[in-house]
Formats: sequence, structure tokens, C-alpha cells
Amino acid sequence: MTTARLAHAIDGPADAPVVLMGSSLGADRRMWEHAASVLARRFRVVRYEHRGHGQSPTPEVPGPVTMDALGEDVVDLLDSLGVERAHVVGLSIGGMLANWLAQKHPERVDRVVIVCSAAHMPPAENWIGRAATVREQGLEAIVDPVLANWFTPSFDDAATRADMRERFLACDPEGYAQCCEAISTMDLRDGLGTIVAPTLVIAGRDDPSTPPEKSREIVDGIVAGGGSARLEVVGPAAHISAVEQPGAVTGLIVEFLDAARQEVAIGQRVRREVLGDDHVDAARTRQSAFDTPFQDLITRYAWGAVWGRDELDRRTRSAVTLALLAALGHEAELGMHVRAAIRNGLTVEEIGEVLTHTGVYAGVPVSNQALKIARAVLTEDGLLG
Repeated sequence: MTTARLAHAIDGPADAPVVLMGSSLGADRRMWEHAASVLARRFRVVRYEHRGHGQSPTPEVPGPVTMDALGEDVVDLLDSLGVERAHVVGLSIGGMLANWLAQKHPERVDRVVIVCSAAHMPPAENWIGRAATVREQGLEAIVDPVLANWFTPSFDDAATRADMRERFLACDPEGYAQCCEAISTMDLRDGLGTIVAPTLVIAGRDDPSTPPEKSREIVDGIVAGGGSARLEVVGPAAHISAVEQPGAVTGLIVEFLDAARQEVAIGQRVRREVLGDDHVDAARTRQSAFDTPFQDLITRYAWGAVWGRDELDRRTRSAVTLALLAALGHEAELGMHVRAAIRNGLTVEEIGEVLTHTGVYAGVPVSNQALKIARAVLTEDGLLG
């Protein structure tokens, strides 16, 4: 089997857990720039490029290429870097290779993230025909119909669209064709039940290339074999969701990989139980490389090490939190914790009593403003008339 020495970029601490990231067919490693900038805060991020993509060479091969051949390219890369085990993330064909690694080399994989991908992509004739077209006519012959599936019509970042088009056309036609051949014969469905690595599957809500039902098939196959897998759908997003919705996709990846750390896993669980999924998901979508260290801090310490303790029940913690937020004038946080208090079992009357009691020690204007905020939140949620 002829393998290719894959070009790659490495970011992050040398002694951190490794995250291996594979990009889409027709894209290079820069597709993952946003995610890499966030992940590199606490992971060793290795972004590789498929044969004929970016700076990776295209090997001469005697016949059609298979997914096994592309997979061995990735294994060779891990070996050359001395990486015994890694979290594996991939989009499109990168997701197919993440799936392949989890099945064929489970000892090399910690956690798996498969984005906008599939375990099987028939009909084979389409891929064989595409390979023949680019070999004969070049990538210009297919660029417009392919890129039409990459982003939704509402994605109006013209500069990014132009940049992705330029990167697509920069691929080597032979390398691109070899990847098409690999997809044409790929069928990873029977091995899904053998995957033991915890797996997150992300689908683009509007993806015409690998629609959400393709992602559901992967999740169902893993779960049927006794494995752990879940599906998340982001939108609006077509095939290259990591570029169209970088905050949402990166947030999901960070949360999932962080769950491997016990203190983070506890913090994530408690934060969701107290604040609710909608609030946490919205905060995760807004997260950037700038505030990731802070989000990590509050997840581990505020929610994991403090809220996660058993010495006080959550009703009591909510009452204390409401009183302190009101007394210190942290009005931006107060409404959120009024909702959290309801989730933690405080009644509307008890919330009012806590805020009234606070006024005796922190001042009547404090209670007046806090009650106004609480009343607005409780009315919006249908708990006050």
C-alpha cells in the first residue's frame, strides 16, 4: 500500500493531550482555524491535510485508492509524531477517517468527533465519475456545484466564500480524485457497533451533502453495539459547518473533549442542571479563544468545585446566590439565577422572601431593584400574572 506523508500544523502545549483534526474533501487545514485557536489553549492540536490537499503530496499509485489507504496515511502521521493515542476530530472525509480510525485502530483513539459526514456515500458511480472529471478537466469543472453545498444562502461572508473557493482550486486534481475513489467504495456501517470510544456526531441542519439522517445512522449504529454516541445539529449550516457556524461547532467540540477531565465533566453537568441547556448552549456558541480560559475556570471551579459540593443543597445555594448578587449589585447575573432558583426548587414566594430579607441588611433600594428584576423574569416565564 502506497502512503502519503501528510502535511500538518501543530499548535498548543507540547505535553497536552493530542487532538487530531482532519478537514473536508477539497479543503485544507485552515478550515479548522477557529477551532484550533480555542482548543490549543489546553490541547496539542494537530491539523493534517489529505493527500493532494494543501501542502500534502499526492503519491503515485498503481490502482484505485481505498479508505484503508487514506487511513494508513493518518496512522503513519501519528507514528511519525510519536503520538500513541489522540482525540480524533474530522469533517466530511475527515469524519470518515475519524470513523475508520475508531473502528480499525481503537487503541489509538480517546474520543471521536464526526462532523457533517457519513458511514456510506452511494452511489459509487457519482464518485468515480467525479474522479474522472477532475483528472480530465481539472477542479474548475466541478467547483461551482461542489461549493454550492458548502454554505447556506444566508451565509453572506463573501471573503470566506472566495477564500474557500481558492483553496479548493489549489488542490491537486489527482489527490482529489484519489480521495473520491476512496469514498466510492467506503462502507463503514457494519463496523459502527465496534466503536468503543465516546463519540460526538455533529450535523449541519441544512447540509445537502451529508444530511442529518446520515449522522443519525452513525449514532444509531454505535449505540446499537453498546457504544456511547450522541447527535447534535447546528444551523443554519450546510456542509462546512465548522466555517459557517464556528462558535457552535467549536463549543460542542470543546465541551465534549473537556468531559474527559473529571472536574470539567462535573462542572458541565452541574451547570446544565442549574442553568438549563438553553442558557449553556447559548454561552457556548458565543465562546471564543479570548474568553475560553475564563469559561474553563468557572466550569471547573464555580460549577464543579463549589456548586458540585454536597454540603449545601442546591435550594440553599440558590438562596445564598440571589442574596449576594442583589447585595453586590450584579444585576446582569440576577435574572439568570432567578430562573436557576426555580430549577433548584425554590418557589416564587421563597424567592421574594429571600430578596426582601436581603433589603434589611443590604438596603431597601437593593431589594427594590432585585425584586423588579425577579418580577420581570418570573412574569416572562409565566410564573407571575
